[in-house]
Amino acid sequence: MTVLSPVAPDAAVPPGPWLLGVRHHGPGSARAVRAALESARPRAVLIEGPPEADELLALAADPDMRPPVALLAHVVDDPRRAAFWPMAEFSPEWVALRWALDAGVEVRFIDLPAAHSLAAGDEHPEGEPEDDSGAQDERPALRIDPIGVLAETAGYDDPEAWWEDVVEHRDGTPGADPYGPFTVLGEAMTALREAYGDGGHARDLIREAYMRQQLRAARREFGDDVAVVCGAWHVPALAERTTVAADRALLKGLPKVKAELTWVPWTHRRLARHSGYGAGVDSPGWYGHLFGAPDRPVERWMTKVAGLLREEDRQVSSAHVIEAVRLAGTLAAMRGRPVPGLTETTDAVRAVMCEGSDVPLALVHDRLVVGDVLGEVPDAAPAVPLQRDLTRAQRSLRLKPEALERELELDLRKETDAARSRLLHRLSLLGIGWGERSASRGSTGTFRESWRLRWEPELSVRVAEAGVWGTTVLAAATARAESEAAGATVLGEITALAERCLLAELSDALPVVMRALADRAALDTDVAHLAQALPALARTLRYGDVRGTGTAALGEVATGLAERICVGLPPACTGLDADGATEMRRRIDDVHTAMALLPEAPEGPTTLRDRWASVLTRLAGRDTVAGEIRGRAVRLLLDDGRLDDAEVERHMGLALSVGTPPGDAAAWIEGFVGGASGGGMLLVHDERLLALVDTWLTGVPADAFTDVLPLLRRTFSAYEPGVRRTLGELVRRGPGTAGPAPADAGAPGFGAGLDEERAAAVEPLLWLLLGASTHGPGTPPEPSDHPASDHPASDHLASDHPSSDHPSSDDPASDHLAGVGK
Repeated sequence: MTVLSPVAPDAAVPPGPWLLGVRHHGPGSARAVRAALESARPRAVLIEGPPEADELLALAADPDMRPPVALLAHVVDDPRRAAFWPMAEFSPEWVALRWALDAGVEVRFIDLPAAHSLAAGDEHPEGEPEDDSGAQDERPALRIDPIGVLAETAGYDDPEAWWEDVVEHRDGTPGADPYGPFTVLGEAMTALREAYGDGGHARDLIREAYMRQQLRAARREFGDDVAVVCGAWHVPALAERTTVAADRALLKGLPKVKAELTWVPWTHRRLARHSGYGAGVDSPGWYGHLFGAPDRPVERWMTKVAGLLREEDRQVSSAHVIEAVRLAGTLAAMRGRPVPGLTETTDAVRAVMCEGSDVPLALVHDRLVVGDVLGEVPDAAPAVPLQRDLTRAQRSLRLKPEALERELELDLRKETDAARSRLLHRLSLLGIGWGERSASRGSTGTFRESWRLRWEPELSVRVAEAGVWGTTVLAAATARAESEAAGATVLGEITALAERCLLAELSDALPVVMRALADRAALDTDVAHLAQALPALARTLRYGDVRGTGTAALGEVATGLAERICVGLPPACTGLDADGATEMRRRIDDVHTAMALLPEAPEGPTTLRDRWASVLTRLAGRDTVAGEIRGRAVRLLLDDGRLDDAEVERHMGLALSVGTPPGDAAAWIEGFVGGASGGGMLLVHDERLLALVDTWLTGVPADAFTDVLPLLRRTFSAYEPGVRRTLGELVRRGPGTAGPAPADAGAPGFGAGLDEERAAAVEPLLWLLLGASTHGPGTPPEPSDHPASDHPASDHLASDHPSSDHPSSDDPASDHLAGVGK
């Protein structure tokens, strides 16, 4: 086994072929490759990569091609089986590729074809090497990291730090030997291969056999005037003298599939993913900076950090930059490093610019150390028809794919926004998760949608997968929806699919989905399934009104489901355990909301909503129904105005009576005021109900209190902090007593009657706030029977009057409820 011999710095160009062993995505290796190629000026450049991509190499010179990009290879019949070969601006392979194209020399990929590497995912490659001695294979069971082994040998505990010191931080002094780094790395890798063999990378032996064949072919065509750019681990194998027959034996019988390749955009964030080259970097943004900085990389980096922090309204001055640069240099000297690396610069930024906080430092790491740079690929790159249709739609709708996450607010009343919504819904149905729905800000109307968009490189594979459904986004989404409708077995899945079809405006798929929905709804007798399906139908009807889509057939199905729920719900709510009651309570909430969305269709003396109210009334009065469901039924009837305050008090009094087990009573309270139903505000404004809860809670026996406390804590902890604080204050001072309110009672929480003197004191200030003058036209009449005041109206407002007629409560038992939500 031989490798390139060392070359003196003042010697001429050594004889070829030149084996340039690199670390993938290493800026130091990229600079060294460029220097070596400029010195040697080879007639051909061979690069580690799938040879099927040779036809795509010319696209790298296109002005619209901007790294980071990746070669995407996928199986034609199964696009899910795919692999990427990413390249950044600082990748040695990209530098070698661009140099060859600019110099007009031959450039080729020489790695094992993607047709074989993709097929090997399901089958073990044939032709594995055998040990001629018959001895047991003593290769390590785990794969070794060559860089890690060299770093450990040099006394480093961090492979990244070692690599930066010996490669990335080389100053590139003029006159230095451009082949020195490759010679040293070749010798180091030769020693590792002698000690570890294939290092647990058994498949590399097959790849290296193929690369040796391609190197032989290139030497027959161009002589020794050939440069090879590959991983440093492969250099000893490519320099090894082997026979053609031995390499052919290794490659014999390899499985093969039909593969297609193209260029796709990539991101810095995805460069850390182990795919294709199998090399990831934790700091692609930092490496890109090192490669692109012409001089003073630390100073330029600190300036970038300062600019980012200033954009985030942090106080960072030029003095901070100067001090951070000095501190980074001091740390490097103390740690024995030639120049400051990422560790030193990060420590300096934390100490000087971030004042020791890791919060702004996380922003620096995310935006600069890693980065969200998204590459671009020219239109001439091969793509499946679906991808081209998607690209056209993105351009026409001005929806540019971006690596950085952004919020998109849509107004469906505008044609462009409605078209954007349709596109995003269709892509979602196809499994292309470019956009994710989020809660709308500022409006709850159905004409608004909010999306969170972020383009990931893997979505290119999803587009290729979805290409089997059609050549356009509309056709593919329609075919996918029809297929899902035919295979759905749960009613809720079909109703959700119907909603998605309406949102995506798939008019051709909707009839197919509706037939499947009607067939499944007729056979399904599970009330829980019906209750799960109805809300989606109701939302679909609501969105149909906004989007102008015909929904008559959906309305008929929804009405039929609602009627069956009204018949089957009471028996289904009997005999449920705690978990079952909680789940059924959620279903009842959803159905109640859906009933309000369904169109009124009176049939006979009662409407659908009247029948639903009758069902809730029966649930509220049945002792065999779980307390949580009974409490929720009472609450829903109260909110709809079907029960008055006296009836609610009666139901609550029965549920919280002495004879009711504390656990059942707590469950009733959970159903009545729990969750996000606004129950806290109900108790704040109706002190009679609050008094019932407080009286019951203070009377719970000590041995039962610990059992009901978790449920009550869960109930009251869901309230807003202000609501909990107000409830605590009301309980501490003593809420109003239960029972019928006096005839002259005021609003809940206020005293009886009207204090006319205090009201008159406020009146002048009120007119002032409304902008009315106290003299001239529009002057309000002088208040009668009240003496004029010589003090400003503000003095009247500042006067100290008692705010409540309720006496303060010193009973410590009333503090139970005040502390439940804490």
